[in-house]
Amino acid sequence: MPFKLGVPELIIILLIIFIIFGAGKLPQIVGSIGKSIRSFRESRAGDLEESVEAKPKKRAKRVAKS
Repeated sequence: MPFKLGVPELIIILLIIFIIFGAGKLPQIVGSIGKSIRSFRESRAGDLEESVEAKPKKRAKRVAKS
């Protein structure tokens, strides 16, 4: 992990966001971030399902007995 963020760094980032956007916009911002994460997870789950379905199934070879 290239970035090591601890609690103090996260608090500073949140304070800066609070100062920039203000208290009125924060619920909208958090809601849109949550929707984006949910959409990403759903699309990722769909991609995984498609990749499982796309794999060819192994067929058993039948040997003819003479």
